[in-house]
Amino acid sequence: MSDPVIAPKSERPAKPQKGGFFSNLLFNIIVPVVILTKFSGETALGPVWSIVVALTFPIAYGLWEMRLTGKVNGFSILGVVSVLLTGGISLLQLDPKYIAIKEAAIPGMIGLVVIVSQKSHRSIVKMMIFNDQIIEINKVHDALAQHGNEKLFEQRMNIVTYLVASSFFLSSALNYILAKIVLQSPPGTTEFSEELGKMTALSYPVIVIPSMIVLVIAISFLFMQLKKLTKLPLEELMVDTGSKSDD
Repeated sequence: MSDPVIAPKSERPAKPQKGGFFSNLLFNIIVPVVILTKFSGETALGPVWSIVVALTFPIAYGLWEMRLTGKVNGFSILGVVSVLLTGGISLLQLDPKYIAIKEAAIPGMIGLVVIVSQKSHRSIVKMMIFNDQIIEINKVHDALAQHGNEKLFEQRMNIVTYLVASSFFLSSALNYILAKIVLQSPPGTTEFSEELGKMTALSYPVIVIPSMIVLVIAISFLFMQLKKLTKLPLEELMVDTGSKSDD
């Protein structure tokens, strides 16, 4: 009996790739911050062109990542729209309060969509953290049915949904406060461009870290409830990514 033929790795379908953490940090934070803070003077790019050049990097990176993955990612689209709005408000020299409103509105809207989608077949929370890329969904549902915990699990998922939504609402509030504190100069000036760079630089430690802490709490709560309601070890409920990559 002949051995089964195993296709070489080069012939296997390639998985869609996406940009890494450091690429994301470089093009969305570091490069724009350097341009806005170091090249916005009249002897360099100037306040207007520094904004144009700085915002080109996150926009181009977002579009490149969507093309690389071959998928239209809603969050990526929102990111590109957010950057375009920031650029438009800055270049039109509108009151900085509109940037603060925009900074608060986008994560706030995402939080509302998270809550509303929970009752639909396209729950954002389930797509984000309760999906077959992370969890053995069929095994979870079988175990829940066996112990009669389906309704209880849905109640717990509602709690997870509100926790995830609260991370976006927290981001919304912190976005607004940060923009109101940092953006003090009129648009079209070198000072405003530098403040925009400062706000971008502060966004990760001030906004992302607290929001990620809330998100980690939500994920930890979900895993704890999965283990409790299925009566199975967490290791049995998680997808073995190592064995899948070897298939």
